[in-house]
Amino acid sequence: MADRLADAIEWLDRLVAFDTTSRESNLELIDVVRAYLAGLGVSSRLTHDDDGRKANLWATIGPDDRGGVVLSGHTDVVPVDGQDWSSDPFRMRRHNGRLYGRGTSDMKGFCAVVLACAPDMLARDLVVPLHFAFSYDEEVGCLGVRGLIRDVVENLPLPRAVIVGEPTSMGIIGGNKGARAYRTVVRGVPGHSSEPHRGANSIMVAARIISFIEDLQGELARNADRDCPFDPPYTTFDLGVIQGGTASNIIPEYTTIRWGFRGLPDEDQDGLEARVRDYISTEIDPKLKAVAPHAGVTMELLNSTPPLIPDTTSAAEQLIRHLTGLNESGTVAFGTEAGLFQQAGIPGVIFGPGSIQQAHQPDEFIEVSQMAACVHFLDRMIGWCASDAARSRP
Repeated sequence: MADRLADAIEWLDRLVAFDTTSRESNLELIDVVRAYLAGLGVSSRLTHDDDGRKANLWATIGPDDRGGVVLSGHTDVVPVDGQDWSSDPFRMRRHNGRLYGRGTSDMKGFCAVVLACAPDMLARDLVVPLHFAFSYDEEVGCLGVRGLIRDVVENLPLPRAVIVGEPTSMGIIGGNKGARAYRTVVRGVPGHSSEPHRGANSIMVAARIISFIEDLQGELARNADRDCPFDPPYTTFDLGVIQGGTASNIIPEYTTIRWGFRGLPDEDQDGLEARVRDYISTEIDPKLKAVAPHAGVTMELLNSTPPLIPDTTSAAEQLIRHLTGLNESGTVAFGTEAGLFQQAGIPGVIFGPGSIQQAHQPDEFIEVSQMAACVHFLDRMIGWCASDAARSRP
């Protein structure tokens, strides 16, 4: 176990050194992982983005004529721009039982443990295979894994279960919220700021849309079911970007807002979207077009990621409970690819080392003890996959 932990830390050091911020390519990291697996005699298959700059990797250890347990992790990380780091974010630093660096907790720590344990998987006669699923662009909408899942469903035996190794402090998470992201563009009518009655101020119009969304958020919060297992117990809206205007003395013609919401699994997401669209079409567009026919608002859905619907009886959750002795599972507000696997008929659970409280933060870190706990868990998983008990579904 100590040797495997050391191997996992070494792998984490290597993985952190790759700047795989979502805007960058992840191919160098994927090439290193693929070469390592090939050196162990394990073949892998890739699925790429449209430009060929990024790739998902799928590999199987064990029999390839049946579906097994997927160990899923994303290779991309969020930006470090504007964050005050104490050290180079792309050079892992060890201090006081912590491993610092971008992606250590979210979620290269899990990927490092999986890779370090590959030789142990090969040394056992696995009855149930273990699948590696390393994806790109999770941080910007779980984009890459969609192609990986499609490839698996169309060409390979359907896996029994998937473990998404997001940081849960090695606790079982059985559900997460879904997410939708939108780009809304307001086109007003430009003019001199001294004559606002002759134009249409796109920033002011955008502010009205934002105010409507804020009121809708308040309504959902007031009507929330306090027994809901999610925190907070209602669908939440976010507004991340607003861009508009060119000068203080020009009526701004264009304003763009990037916004979205994280919906409860039972939320009518189409209904929420329709309410915003209806407000725009009835309260905003007519007034803009009264000034100029070409003025108006466009609202584009950029991405939709389904929730992971909690299911304590699923094969994925039952397996984790069996291996760990944990009897309870929780929910999280952040999104994962688990819901996409679930939609494809592969039950999922979120379970991995590190804390989400460290994710996306400057001086991101993972506790060495969390890495050790994950190594111990995978050792038990490998033992189960090689046992007679694994012949039947977990």
